[in-house]
Formats: sequence, structure tokens, C-alpha cells
Amino acid sequence: MRLEIVRRLAELGEASCGELDGGRPKSTMSHHFRVLRDAGLVQTQTIGTTHMNSLRRDDLNYRFPGLLETILSQRG
Repeated sequence: MRLEIVRRLAELGEASCGELDGGRPKSTMSHHFRVLRDAGLVQTQTIGTTHMNSLRRDDLNYRFPGLLETILSQRG
């Protein structure tokens, strides 16, 4: 599920939690987003009542050059 979220964010650039939930329960998605934020992969910005998520692509590429592209290129 988390890899799917990362892939979708890589495609979209930025998306709300609702755009990425795929019909899954909100509590489940909140858990996955928390894990991704704690790992430093995703940043979440609150705009009104909407949480917009994006990959921390520049930070990841600086710290781990090529890693994100390698992960995203894997079939899944």
C-alpha cells in the first residue's frame, strides 16, 4: 500500500489523502501516511480541511541519489 502511495505521488506531484485512498478506511490510510512521513518520504501540508501530500523528492535525491528512481522503476 505504501509503495502504491509513493508511486501515485510521483505521478501526480501532489494529492489529497482522499485522492489516494482507493476506497480504503480513513484510519488505515492515516496509519500509512504517518509511517511515510516518519520515514521522511512524504510531507503533508494542511490547506483548510484538506491534507495535501507530496514526495520529498529533492531531499531524498540529495541524501540518497538515485534511490527513489530505482524504487519507482521496479514493477509491482
